[in-house]
Amino acid sequence: MTEVQVYNMQGKADGNIALPNLFETTIRPDVIKRVVLAQQSHRLQPQGREIMAGKRTSAVGMGTGFHLSRVPRVKGSGYPKAQKGAFAPSTVGGRTTHPPMSEKRIYKRINKKERRLAICSAVAATADKTLVALHGHVIDTIPTLHLIVTDELQELSKASEAKEALEKLGLIQDIERVKKSLKIRAGKGTGRGRKWRHSVGPLFVIDEDQGIGKAMINFLGVDIVKVELINAELLAPGASPGRLTIWTSSAIKKMEKLYAG
Repeated sequence: MTEVQVYNMQGKADGNIALPNLFETTIRPDVIKRVVLAQQSHRLQPQGREIMAGKRTSAVGMGTGFHLSRVPRVKGSGYPKAQKGAFAPSTVGGRTTHPPMSEKRIYKRINKKERRLAICSAVAATADKTLVALHGHVIDTIPTLHLIVTDELQELSKASEAKEALEKLGLIQDIERVKKSLKIRAGKGTGRGRKWRHSVGPLFVIDEDQGIGKAMINFLGVDIVKVELINAELLAPGASPGRLTIWTSSAIKKMEKLYAG
């Protein structure tokens, strides 16, 4: 195992810790993407169309010999809809050609070993300087990409304390980058509960939330997760490996037990 430094809230080295072997896992973007897409499918809601949609009409085909196209037409005369095309998919107000079906299987399953490999691979990618830089994170101000912090980080309870710690650790620049990226989404999503979009910020992996969740809640783009609840999508948002990740020393020790071998 590789020995790496542990940093305190002042941004100074405070002892060493053994880095688990999973940080040396081969990075597999293909497996990560497969697992992330499967996880995203679990949030989709099955949808379908009403079985009689577009079919409530008296329209019938007139056959040949009328010098008209052979589409179903509404019966009758003397009112606007009479003799207009209906029912057929090519007509105004007609049925949909191939409507979505609620029976469609959209919940994708993934093998346990494949999910485990994706997590280990995504963890290894968090220590790759090239991948983290390609993700857009500001890494020039942090001491190292194996950024492991003492458990004091978990005890932060105020935003002011958290901001001071982020400044000492060199992470505040990346959070400011996320804040500057906030913009209004283009398209109809603005009226569907997803008006704003922004870049992804750092991820904090902890062993126990002793107040940090409350302290970090208003920092845009920052995610807090317990080590046993970590997943491929958090480590590689958008199936793109290389998220800036900060670990507590107890989380590293627990990670080693959870993914030993």
